[in-house]
Amino acid sequence: MPPKANPKKLNTLQLKTLTLIQELAQDPSVATKDPATGNITIGRLPHPHGNHFHLGRYVVMKADANGLENQGVWMALIRKGLVVPGEGGMALTPEGQAYETGLREAILHGSDH
Repeated sequence: MPPKANPKKLNTLQLKTLTLIQELAQDPSVATKDPATGNITIGRLPHPHGNHFHLGRYVVMKADANGLENQGVWMALIRKGLVVPGEGGMALTPEGQAYETGLREAILHGSDH
């Protein structure tokens, strides 16, 4: 049986935020993996300029990133075991890394600059 879509019942803002955190976790300039736990700590979040910001090779519209500054979203992701607070920032758990949000193509736009 295929896995259930969105088994933790994340709302759209939580899904968008998790998608962005997953992408940040791929960037070694801001992410550090703990080999003991598998958690990936995100040291800093991107800063928008104008109506967008750059995330690796992608452009993300600021409107799709509102959850990065929303404490309620972070608390929900913590409660559901997808992120944990860490010494250097929030850490994406292995479960959070593997969670399929279904929004990558919708909010991560290819960039040529």
